[in-house]
Amino acid sequence: QVQLVESGGGLVQPGGSLRLSCAASGVTLDYYAIGWFRQVPGKEREGVSCVSFKDGRTYVTDSVKGRFTISRDNAKNTVYLQMNGLKPKDTATYYCAADPDGNTCPRGLYRGMDYWGKGTLVTVSS
Repeated sequence: QVQLVESGGGLVQPGGSLRLSCAASGVTLDYYAIGWFRQVPGKEREGVSCVSFKDGRTYVTDSVKGRFTISRDNAKNTVYLQMNGLKPKDTATYYCAADPDGNTCPRGLYRGMDYWGKGTLVTVSS
């Protein structure tokens, strides 16, 4: 059974940085796609970034392009989301998700993925 655990959220001032981690267990991520999503209560979930373990392809949405970077550590079965230049509008609960089809990156950011973590809260405020 695939389990995803996010960590690294917290309170940060505008302009600051955070690195989120998504640790996977119960599966080896070869050929998987991993995505980061975010959601604010009352609003639709938004896909942020994804990486394909199949071919290393990465994708970031326009809303975070130039500020967020996704990376992977195959040995640790972990995906990271480095977030720089954080803005109050980035405040949300961030979720990682996995799909066994590596080609799901990037379309999975818009359609959703099969397995989900419980999320980690990021608050950007002074």
